[in-house]
Amino acid sequence: MRRVLTVTTSLLAGLLLLPQLTRAEEGGSVFAKDNLVAWCVVPFDAKKRGPQERAQMLKRLGITRLAYDWRAKDIPTFDQELDALAQHGIKLEAFWIPCRSPEPVKEKDVRTILDLLKRRQVRTQLWISLSGGAIPGSADLTQEQRVEAACRPIGYIAMEAVKIGCSVGLYNHGGWFGEPENQIAIINRLGMKNVGIVYNFRHGHEHVDRFPELFAKMKPHLLALNINGMKKDGAKILPLGEGDLELGMLKIVKESGYRGPIGILDHRGELDAERSLQQNIDGLQKLLRAMGDEEALRTY
Repeated sequence: MRRVLTVTTSLLAGLLLLPQLTRAEEGGSVFAKDNLVAWCVVPFDAKKRGPQERAQMLKRLGITRLAYDWRAKDIPTFDQELDALAQHGIKLEAFWIPCRSPEPVKEKDVRTILDLLKRRQVRTQLWISLSGGAIPGSADLTQEQRVEAACRPIGYIAMEAVKIGCSVGLYNHGGWFGEPENQIAIINRLGMKNVGIVYNFRHGHEHVDRFPELFAKMKPHLLALNINGMKKDGAKILPLGEGDLELGMLKIVKESGYRGPIGILDHRGELDAERSLQQNIDGLQKLLRAMGDEEALRTY
């Protein structure tokens, strides 16, 4: 009897450690609050919070996921960040990883992040922004050659990510690499199951007119979607609900059946990140009321 009880207790303890599914992952609204991810809150917070203060702020807001954007000054506190998130029940949804050269194996920051995640046994998404330096002479390359050249550094990081149970999201940040069709071409060429797309509204103003077509193409590869207020010829960073285009875009997302994470941004260095995120939460609720998404609204 004692042995059976021991096994049962051990099993229950293991089950408690399993990550809980979000409402979206269970088939509910993709805009439910437990599916929101805070993004761009580290370098753009006017209060310049540290790891503990940031985790406490997210907990106050009821946000349980963080995509970690960092700068060189934050590298010494990477471990503290993971500790604070764990202490306050915040999931590390993603970790930004820049790729600045054709040989990321030689990039110190890349190695530091991969070693950190391996050592701490953290499984997360790696959001890659590929700078121009990663594809030397790109202006003189054909489309096929550009895709091939981009696959080399991304393929290296993706292979390293496989070893530690992580996925890789190609992050649109303008330029050739920021075009969804080019990212899909890279994904198809690589043929790796752990590589997908992270799409950001704020870097997609030029895509708005063809967003329905583009979103349909991206959806099979989409790991995360970061939303933002969108206004024709308006500011790049705009709180949700203050634009005139995002409502239509969110309706397309809702009707598509996409069930991945939804990122909301700070990225307004003049503001306290808590105030900026709260503005986006309030704006999103306004948009949800306009869409009639009562299921999502009940979670706020």
